[in-house]
Amino acid sequence: MRKLLAQLTAGLTLTLSPLIAQADLVALIYHHVSDQTPASTSTTPALFRAQLDKIEALGLEVVDLEYGTREALAGRADDKKYVALTFDDAYESVYTTAVPEMLRRGMPFTIFVNTDAIGGRGYMTWAQLESLVDKPGVTIANHSTDHAHMARRPDESMADWRRRTNHSLDEAQRVLKERLGVESKLFAYPYGEFDVNLERKVAERGWIGYGQQSGAIGRYSHPTRLPRFPVPDAFGQIDGMRDKLLSRALPVDASQLPDGVITENPPTLTMTLKGDLSPSRLTCFATGQGRVEVRNPQGQQVEITPERAFNTRRFRYNCTYPAGGGRFYWLSQQWLDLSRPED
Repeated sequence: MRKLLAQLTAGLTLTLSPLIAQADLVALIYHHVSDQTPASTSTTPALFRAQLDKIEALGLEVVDLEYGTREALAGRADDKKYVALTFDDAYESVYTTAVPEMLRRGMPFTIFVNTDAIGGRGYMTWAQLESLVDKPGVTIANHSTDHAHMARRPDESMADWRRRTNHSLDEAQRVLKERLGVESKLFAYPYGEFDVNLERKVAERGWIGYGQQSGAIGRYSHPTRLPRFPVPDAFGQIDGMRDKLLSRALPVDASQLPDGVITENPPTLTMTLKGDLSPSRLTCFATGQGRVEVRNPQGQQVEITPERAFNTRRFRYNCTYPAGGGRFYWLSQQWLDLSRPED
């Protein structure tokens, strides 16, 4: 299945250049920008402004998400430091608080819209979205119709899953075209959840798919499972932003990483480091379990298996490696336990 997915996405990835010419992109993901909304998905206005200040202080270039992604996947530029700003769900606080700040600074941004919610309490209206369509640097893109969990459920037939997901993907795209005249090829997975079959649907449409696992986007990343750094208050404090903003994609072929839907708990992550990276310098952490031993059975191959099972629907293994110049290579593998209840 992974081989088939790689073939389907081949057209999204251009010819790759040598590792030293890697152009990486750090995409940040926001939900609410407010101090009156749930802390787990909110960035306070003061912290949001401080994060933008940090981006400017580090001399980073905020770029259009699609442009930055394609540059990073192709590796066709020198070692630039690109950042993209993304907002999931089109919450009202983004329009009232974040948008004016970004427009004032001339920073491009992308809003991923779940179309059924627009006009509801706490969300933007269609008029507000329409007012942004022609603003320089603004992209409005697909986040499904209803923000439902889109990985196939254990008790769901393949036919029912196909009908459900085809409707959610294509109806949202149709509504965005009809209401706003936009047809972006970018898609953000609700809850950051995906499985290989959903990735295949995204690839078949010629779209680029973004999750919510952390890490930078580079030439070894995979165009239907791209990372973004969540930066709500809990993860976006300024003292940790430098490492995120200057991170690079770990040189591992992401097309060879496993499907995130687990078949055993805890799952084992096996991956092969590119080039002359030493497995002994790789550091990995698992959600709620801290640092995890990295085994090196042979050559550049490493294996990561935490000691304990996980009791959450979503969890991640985050791995970093020194990249020189005070920067780190970064990779996050998201796992999904479909036996756990949906949010």
